[in-house]
Amino acid sequence: MTATALVQSALASLPEIVVIAGACILLILGQVARKGQGHFVVWASIAVVLIAALATAMLAGEVRPAYAGMFIADRFAVFFKAVFYLATVLTFLLSPRYAEIEEIGISEYYVLLLFALSGMMIMASATDLLSIYVGLELTVLCTYVLTGFLRQQRRSNEAALKYVILGSVSTGIFLYGVSLVYGLTGTTQLDGMAAAVTGNPLDPGLLLAVVFIVAGLVFKVGAVPFHMWVPDAYEGAPTTITAFMSVAPKAAGFAVILRVFLNPLVAASDAWIIVAVIAVVTMALGSFVALVQDNFKRLLAYSSIAHAGFALFGVVAGGADGIASVMLYLLIYTFMNLGIFGIVIMMRNGDFSGEVINDYAGFARSHRGLALLTLLYLFSLAGLPPTAGFFAKFYVLVALVERGFVVLAVIAVLLSAVAAYFYIRIVMVIYMREPERAFDPALTPSVRATLAVTAAGTIGIGLFPAWFLRLAQGSVFGG
Repeated sequence: MTATALVQSALASLPEIVVIAGACILLILGQVARKGQGHFVVWASIAVVLIAALATAMLAGEVRPAYAGMFIADRFAVFFKAVFYLATVLTFLLSPRYAEIEEIGISEYYVLLLFALSGMMIMASATDLLSIYVGLELTVLCTYVLTGFLRQQRRSNEAALKYVILGSVSTGIFLYGVSLVYGLTGTTQLDGMAAAVTGNPLDPGLLLAVVFIVAGLVFKVGAVPFHMWVPDAYEGAPTTITAFMSVAPKAAGFAVILRVFLNPLVAASDAWIIVAVIAVVTMALGSFVALVQDNFKRLLAYSSIAHAGFALFGVVAGGADGIASVMLYLLIYTFMNLGIFGIVIMMRNGDFSGEVINDYAGFARSHRGLALLTLLYLFSLAGLPPTAGFFAKFYVLVALVERGFVVLAVIAVLLSAVAAYFYIRIVMVIYMREPERAFDPALTPSVRATLAVTAAGTIGIGLFPAWFLRLAQGSVFGG
């Protein structure tokens, strides 16, 4: 690589360099912050993310390939990086008070989140199976540790162990698919894979490779049959980390899936049939199993599985509209899911965890404003108009119908009706039941700011969905 190419590559990956360098510096400075300056690390971490966001905005005007075709800075990557920045900053804002209560307020917590962010950013820009793997592993290794951060709690240790074991298996499956692709095509670059088979019949070995790669990727978004880790990891992890994992790594997984599935090699393998089956089964399992959950975090875990299934319908639809619908879906999901997790995190105060649904009985009697916010997030997750969640599902359904997948669209609507029940059940507990205890939410200024941002996003996109859809459409691989 020449000096000019190296400079151009460094410029294209400047946001990633900023985040990684910032995380390394804060890892060192955090040793001093232990002596009563913990909040410095929080605000410094937010500053690092904002600087990276500024660098990303500066690079948004043109497509910049880098590192010999293994990395690209384009509008598609910029869109997903914006989602990652949003999720990470809101997680930082939710964390100080919760970390203090759980006694995990150490600098490594925030540094690991920054390293996980850098991995997701690499995934969004990766155009080679090996660079995808590097970003993927950087992300999951950090989330493994963060899942088990409540070291004194058995369920946190168990969650991290299950996550590590199943994650390692999925990584092995993904790498086996990569090795097959390289052996059969002589390249791991997405464009090179397609060029290697242009004009030739698809090798059965390549079809097998595509199946293994798809299997490795669907694990990262919590889709069936690789969903087993999600309920335990979500329930056992610190709630702030559960909130983060439910949106950011999931969006990164979909960013990779969308890049891979636009590849002609994958299209030629009819992999959409596999994904269609996975989408239906994933949404069905998430929706029906959530009906019997009493733990709020576990219910939201199955809700996350169901939403992953719905987003996969957009992948099946394909084309610019299908991809844009998935991108919009993930943006909206970030707002509404971080909002509802913000409510759960806020309830954690003293000995009260706020993790059992019945703990919210009569919450509306004493905290009408917060109960209304909870109602907003739950209705949006259920896909009820005029919230943003309705339009998230609507545009996916439109993409399905326009591509001729009417049966899949009908199935998606029916399963959404099932999913709406368990969200409305929580609303009934909040509004229809008598209070069983006094509520003392930990409403710090940073938590208030998070709830304000997520509520504004949930309402704002619901009021102006077409503008945000055009934004997503303009970001489909450079527009």
